[in-house]
Amino acid sequence: MEKVNNKKIILLMLLSSIFWAGAFIGGKLAVEEFPPFSLTFLRFLFASIIIFFVMVKYEKKDWHLKREDYPVMIFLGLVGMVGYHILFFIALKHTTAINASMIAAINPLLTTILAAIFLGEGLGFARMGAIIIALMGVIITITRGDFSIIKNLNFNIGDMLMIVAVSCWAVYSIVSRRVMSKYSPLILTCYSFILCTIFTLPFALLERPSQFLSQTTILGWSSVLYMAIFPSTIGYLVQQTSIKEIGPSRTAIFINLVPVFSMVLSVIILKERITFLTLIGGIMILSGVYLTTKLKNPNYIYSEVKVSEKS
Repeated sequence: MEKVNNKKIILLMLLSSIFWAGAFIGGKLAVEEFPPFSLTFLRFLFASIIIFFVMVKYEKKDWHLKREDYPVMIFLGLVGMVGYHILFFIALKHTTAINASMIAAINPLLTTILAAIFLGEGLGFARMGAIIIALMGVIITITRGDFSIIKNLNFNIGDMLMIVAVSCWAVYSIVSRRVMSKYSPLILTCYSFILCTIFTLPFALLERPSQFLSQTTILGWSSVLYMAIFPSTIGYLVQQTSIKEIGPSRTAIFINLVPVFSMVLSVIILKERITFLTLIGGIMILSGVYLTTKLKNPNYIYSEVKVSEKS
């Protein structure tokens, strides 16, 4: 019976990896019709409603926040949710979904580096080597092999914003450890979603929704709903079940497949091109991420991750 359950979990995690990969495609399509704050607000409005009812039904512990945790939760909502997703959507206006997904894959590396700096967690030479390999892959990805871009600081703004976005999520991953012992991942995610919705509402109103909502298409709304339902909600719930049933290490293997699926979907749906250097950069990034997380049992959350978010 256990083997059957594990097979189901593995199949569901494969499906969830495709859902998360699809967030880059959905985001790329949606940013053509929605400005960033409105897009973030709508995505997490729908996601908050769904995951709130899931939390109320299945969370047996007291899911009310303690007053002393308000500042941390507000910080997590602002940096991890608002910060990441606003930058993510703006980045997608200027770079490809392939590049965005490859850069997003370095989230566990940045989290590892921040944990070493601020929490005193050891790196070791092997993990440092793996991180360097992945970062070299990022350099190849964002320069496309033209290293004069580094000399002239002529980077693609979308690639740079995506790096900042992933840094925001890495900070979220570190700071959230302060409250992880008090609340379940479901509670933390639910409140992060709700806070993101609240924080983005006034800025969404400033974007004058009356001027663009009448022009949005079925494709645009479908992209928003897709991101709210599949990566943010279903993908997250399957991931948490997978961590419980087959462990964080095996779950992380499927999360590392997200950039691969994103690349395939980008070619099929968005007609983006894969170059030889894109493949080389991607292989180096994924190899570095895999080695880094393999050398220390991982329990990280992919955002667009992660989405939950870790996107």
